[in-house]
Amino acid sequence: MRKIILGLAVSLDSYIEGPNGEYDWCFTDQDYGMSDFFKHVDAMFIGRKSYELTQSMDDTAMAGFPKLKEYVFSTTIKEVKQGAILISGDIETKVKRIKNETGKDIWLFGGASLTTTLLNLGLIDELWLSVHPIILGSGKPLFSNIKNRVILTLINSKTYSTGLVSLTYSFDK
Repeated sequence: MRKIILGLAVSLDSYIEGPNGEYDWCFTDQDYGMSDFFKHVDAMFIGRKSYELTQSMDDTAMAGFPKLKEYVFSTTIKEVKQGAILISGDIETKVKRIKNETGKDIWLFGGASLTTTLLNLGLIDELWLSVHPIILGSGKPLFSNIKNRVILTLINSKTYSTGLVSLTYSFDK
C-alpha cells in the first residue's frame, strides 16, 4: 500500500505561512533532501488554496518539481487543469482507494485544511518536516482542529549547516 507523506516547511513556532500568506522565509539555497524524496513519490495531494497558488506561479518557481499525478481536493472549484484529478465528496473512501492503487508514495503538499481532514481520518502515514530556524510570530499554523492526540515515532533526522532540521516521523496507528 502506498503511503501518504505530509512533507513541508515549517517555522520553529509551527507556522507554514507568514501572517500575509508569505513563504519567503523558506530556505532555497540547497536541496535539503528534496531530490531523494522525489524518487519515492509519484503523486501529490493538494488542497484548493495551495493548488490555486501553484497555478499562479511562474515556471521558475516550480523548477525542480517533478511531474506528479495531481489530486486536487476541493468542494468549491468545478474543474482543474488537464491531467489533474478533482476530488470532492467522500474523501475517506476516495483516498483509501488511491492508496491501494499501484504506484509510489503520495506527497501531501498542502494545505492546512486538507492536512487536518486527512490527519483526523487517520490517513497520513508519515510526516516530513523541514523545520526552519525562524520564529514568524503569527501566520497559518501547521495543525489546528485536530480531534485526538497523535503519537509519532521519529524515524529520521538530519541537521543542515543553515540550522534547518529535517525530521521524519511515522504515525503509530
